[in-house]
Amino acid sequence: MPQIIKNGRIQGDEWKVLRGVGNDAAATMAVPAGRVIVPLAVWQAQRPQLASSAEAGMLGVWLTGDTDLAALADDLMALPLIAVDFPRFTDGRGYSIATQLRTRYGYAGELRAIGDVLCDQFSFMIRCGFSTLQPCEERYNRVQIDAALTRPGDFSGPFPRNRRGTR
Repeated sequence: MPQIIKNGRIQGDEWKVLRGVGNDAAATMAVPAGRVIVPLAVWQAQRPQLASSAEAGMLGVWLTGDTDLAALADDLMALPLIAVDFPRFTDGRGYSIATQLRTRYGYAGELRAIGDVLCDQFSFMIRCGFSTLQPCEERYNRVQIDAALTRPGDFSGPFPRNRRGTR
C-alpha cells in the first residue's frame, strides 16, 4: 500500500489517483470502485453520476496548476478531498491553488499534494494549507521520509537576510 503523510503522520493510502485521461475521454471514462481521485475534467463531465460517491466520501478531484477555481467553487462543499498535482517540483502554481482554496474559498476538506512532491518542500506545502502529502514513491524510502518529518519547523519563517539586507 502506498504511503502518505497526513496531518504529520505516515500512514497507508486508501485512495487511487486516476491519471491519463484526456478531456475528450472524460465523459466516457469508467471510474473504478473504491476511493478514487479523478481529474477535474472527469468530475465536470460526469458530475451527476459521481455526486453520490463524493457525498459518501469515496471520490475526490485532482487539479492542475492552471485550474480556474471559480469554476469549481460551487462544488467544493461536495468534495471530501481535493488533490493538487505538481507535474514537476519546479512548478509552484500548486502552492497558489492550495492557498486560494483555503483562504479565498474556505475549503476545509482534505487538501493533498500529489505528483513530484519532494521532502524539501513539505514545510512550504503545509504552510500553504496542504493537510496530506504524497511524496514520490520511487524517490524516497521510509527512513528519508521520517527524517524529513522531523524538520518541518526548520523553515517556519522567511529566509534570513545577510548583512547587506539581501537574501
